[in-house]
Amino acid sequence: MADRTGLRAEPSRTCVGCRGSDSWSALLRVVAATDGRDADQHGPIPIHPDPRHRMPGRGAWLHPSPDCFELAVRRKAFARALRLQAAVDVSAVARQLGVQHA
Repeated sequence: MADRTGLRAEPSRTCVGCRGSDSWSALLRVVAATDGRDADQHGPIPIHPDPRHRMPGRGAWLHPSPDCFELAVRRKAFARALRLQAAVDVSAVARQLGVQHA
């Protein structure tokens, strides 16, 4: 969709951490690696960063900052945004952002 200047407008997404809106290119997409398995039997579902925005499946968007990451973890926003009923393992996203996460 073009704006009044004739340039194509970049889509915006909402950060699951701070709930602020930003262009999709400024946010990190994360996806759940469910692999068709039942999480209750196999522990937490791993959440993986998708910096190229190409991985299949439902995605959640996050500002690539430690503050937004911690807010999202504290609010349990990853599971809610990805529509998961089980616990999630965010260690791969923490490594991507350089955050120490317990």
